[in-house]
Amino acid sequence: MPWIQALLRRRRKELKWRMKKRQVVVKKSSSNIRSSSVRVRYGECQKNHAANIGGYAVDGCREFMAGGEEGTAAAVACAACGCHRSFHRREVNEVVYEGSSTSDA
Repeated sequence: MPWIQALLRRRRKELKWRMKKRQVVVKKSSSNIRSSSVRVRYGECQKNHAANIGGYAVDGCREFMAGGEEGTAAAVACAACGCHRSFHRREVNEVVYEGSSTSDA
């Protein structure tokens, strides 16, 4: 039975080692500031209205216009064609700003 006790002691030590808190240091550079913003625009509607009969026909909607306020269910429906926003072509533009900090604190 002493081998069981030794095994249990070893397992407890392993668990204590795993449960120790690890310290993470994050170093920030104050000399250069880089930020970016992503602008998403939805283009023409690509919904195929004749898919069920084996054809191809789009409605001609050129740009997505939200049908309601942001955060509501109507915001994802196009006011022009009534399609969901996912049917419109998504265009992502990322703008990156770089500069230097003004404070030397």
